[in-house]
Amino acid sequence: MVQLKAVKSTFKTVQRNKRARTILLTGLTIFCLVSVYRSVYGIANSNNSFVERVLRNTKTPVTDAAQFASINIFKQDTGKQDRLADDATLREQLHFQFPYSRTDPIPKLIWQTWKYPRDDEEFSSTFYKFTEKWVEKNPDHIYSLIPDSVAHDLVNHLYQTVPQVLRAYELLPKPILKADFFRYLILFARGGIYSDVDTVSLKPASTWVSSNTTLYDQPNEAGLVVGIEADPDRPDWDKYYAKRVQFCQWTIQAKPGHPMLGELIARITEITLQKEKDGTLKRVVGKDAGDDIMNWTGPGIFTDEVFKYMNGVMKYDPNVKVINPTPKNEYNKGLNIARDGVDWHFFTLMEEPVVFDDVLVLPITGFSPGVGHMGSKSPEHKDAYVRHMFEGSWKPEDERMNGDESMKKSKKSYRKPRKSPVQKD
Repeated sequence: MVQLKAVKSTFKTVQRNKRARTILLTGLTIFCLVSVYRSVYGIANSNNSFVERVLRNTKTPVTDAAQFASINIFKQDTGKQDRLADDATLREQLHFQFPYSRTDPIPKLIWQTWKYPRDDEEFSSTFYKFTEKWVEKNPDHIYSLIPDSVAHDLVNHLYQTVPQVLRAYELLPKPILKADFFRYLILFARGGIYSDVDTVSLKPASTWVSSNTTLYDQPNEAGLVVGIEADPDRPDWDKYYAKRVQFCQWTIQAKPGHPMLGELIARITEITLQKEKDGTLKRVVGKDAGDDIMNWTGPGIFTDEVFKYMNGVMKYDPNVKVINPTPKNEYNKGLNIARDGVDWHFFTLMEEPVVFDDVLVLPITGFSPGVGHMGSKSPEHKDAYVRHMFEGSWKPEDERMNGDESMKKSKKSYRKPRKSPVQKD
């Protein structure tokens, strides 16, 4: 009771005394500002600590032989380059910062991203179970899930010497565009496996064919591992997919500094900066927003750049190692890739891994089993490594579904493809 009287007395005094009111309000303002500062500073410190821990745990040693002497991404001989020219191009900056070594192994790192950390109460229980599979199946790998609150800081740390890339990342107007770009950026800088948060690890990465010492009785030099997402052998394929044969980018495995990823990053950067210059960053290009995303940062441009890299390698060295066990069919019969170039004809209807120099292409079952068509086998198949659950994790809540729309529609109206007779050589 005495304390209550004292408070009331103080309050009355403050009301009568203008100076006291001013002092009290000033004190409250300072208290609020300090509280906000401490909160923001605490979050920033937490993010910085997380980023520093990720950078420390995933740093890949680079040998002198990995330093590029030339920006020609198809040049195989390497030498040390001590400094970068002041007028270095975007591509030169990228390859200087993250050099590529064909002889180093693929780092045992697993990367995923999501809006929240795994220990956040907002983190989906379904996604948590998916991520647990990655951790459980791959105890020999360092697992990192990068929340949105940290992704920007991590990119800033890794690419601070390549300001155009940072600018492009900041400009991207949609979360899915940033998520796409991030996967390429983190793999180019650190290597390992990137896989969407709505994927499930079916087999340990150490048992994937990309981990074999040899492939088809020859040394395994895979520096980039991609899987077929779609191989729609049907006339209306373009209603559902960006490409006739489309490589998936929900799961990618790579060595750091792989030239294809460097070129992909450069192209996305150039496209984004040009859109800023033209004032078209938020303008939809193509049939719809989904089509725009696929060809800006998604599987459309990813597929284009894989083919572009292969054709560049072939042009640089016509005798490059190419192993494709796919039987002759109506699409690849008589195909001469040195003359005709590398495109979907070379990969359609494939059922075994294809080696193209340092790129290993997995059949559709590798990263897309269980879709029920296009030759995809069950998730229990020996060659099924990752299953995409098609939760539409990048979409707004009201646009998500228990399955990808293009997969649903195309499966519903899918006609069994014609069987092509095996041709003798």
